[in-house]
Amino acid sequence: MRKQKGFSLIELLIVVAIILIIAAIAIPNLLRARISANESAAVGALRTLNTAQVSYNSAYPTIGFASTLTDMAGTTCAGTSPTSNNACLIDSSLGGGTKSGYLFTISGTSGTPNASYQFVASPVGVNQTGVRYFCSFSDGVVRVNPSASISTCDGTVLPMN
Repeated sequence: MRKQKGFSLIELLIVVAIILIIAAIAIPNLLRARISANESAAVGALRTLNTAQVSYNSAYPTIGFASTLTDMAGTTCAGTSPTSNNACLIDSSLGGGTKSGYLFTISGTSGTPNASYQFVASPVGVNQTGVRYFCSFSDGVVRVNPSASISTCDGTVLPMN
């Protein structure tokens, strides 16, 4: 008899089965970690937006708070002076309304000067990029709604802890 070298088909199938079991355990944890990271980034972005609104209001008191995200952003920040339409306070991706799997909207700006605002952060793909909705208004407190979309940000939405 000759000695055979290599692995048998059964041995290879057992190795593939073990790899698939490990992948089945690891992939859901990876997705949960990604969702958690996106949600943390969304809360951080809301805090950045609140800070940018305070800076914008201080820099342009006759306008008050910015009425659009693009007013706080800027495309030509290098070498030019900021203006009320190009304040260069936030990065261009956040100024475009999406960042880290979340969609950011601003509303509730009213008055002359604008005395209030409201930010809402919604996951772009629910259960894929995030599962919770966040909001904040001119008091600067980030709020969360774990189960449903937030259309208005008021006292009924729970503050983050």
